[in-house]
Amino acid sequence: MNSIIGGTQAARWASLLTAVAGLFVALVFAAPALAGKPTGEFVNFGDCPLGNSEVTLCVFAQTTSGEVKIGTTAVPITKTITLQGGIRFEGEHEVVVPAEDGNTLSKTPETVPGGLLKIVAPEFFPEFLRNLFNEFINKGITGVTASTELVGNVGINRENLIAASGTALSLPVRVHLENSFLGSKCYVGSTAHPVNLDLTTGTTSPPPPNTPITGSVGEISFNKEGPLVLVILNKNSLVNNSFSAPVAQGCGEQILFGLFTGLIDSAVDSELGLPSAAGHNTAILNGRLENAVAAAVKASE
Repeated sequence: MNSIIGGTQAARWASLLTAVAGLFVALVFAAPALAGKPTGEFVNFGDCPLGNSEVTLCVFAQTTSGEVKIGTTAVPITKTITLQGGIRFEGEHEVVVPAEDGNTLSKTPETVPGGLLKIVAPEFFPEFLRNLFNEFINKGITGVTASTELVGNVGINRENLIAASGTALSLPVRVHLENSFLGSKCYVGSTAHPVNLDLTTGTTSPPPPNTPITGSVGEISFNKEGPLVLVILNKNSLVNNSFSAPVAQGCGEQILFGLFTGLIDSAVDSELGLPSAAGHNTAILNGRLENAVAAAVKASE
């Protein structure tokens, strides 16, 4: 009997040890997933790609005001647009590494003043299509949003940023126009033909009729304790008014199976003044920029 009991207890202990060993192994392999997020002064760098060993710096920027004007339409920035990622170096050249979650530039929808009434009012449409459009308007579906979406690699030059000279931030983007009538694939710009925003904190030199405008480095502050590992620019302003914008594409693709997409594209072009040559467009991005040493961000977790 004792030998039977002893054997049963031994089996139970063996099972328990096996379970504990399994749990330990699971915890070891789960450690990366259980890793904390940056804390304290580094809390905004949660999507810095710290898993990339070449990343030495983290970037976090938010645009809270300003406007993007393309052709004849200016869209004020009233909702926060976030830019984030890391920086690695190729020699002295700074290379932006995308955010950990891939959302390097947030797709923030801003309201287009005037909505659909401003963008699409095509007199040259066939009568039945004008009636269809009017039906959309009568149902109150007139609001349009514009989101600035990244379609290429971000460029950054922190020396130019601080010196207020030359291009500090390069954003190849497309502008996504959306509502029930325009559909979900109405864009100004594309991967092949982006709207290139080469932004500066200095003074621009645009072709006419635009005249020079000036950005701002902003108010510089640093981390409160320890060695210099965090730089913050408050009231920062990045500007550009010498870029061009191509025609719209893909607008109204859901109307009658996209049969009139080309016509609606033309209507959008007519109302926005597209294509719009350099000297007729402006981008002003006001907000805050943070730059931190990646090792310090990681140490704060």
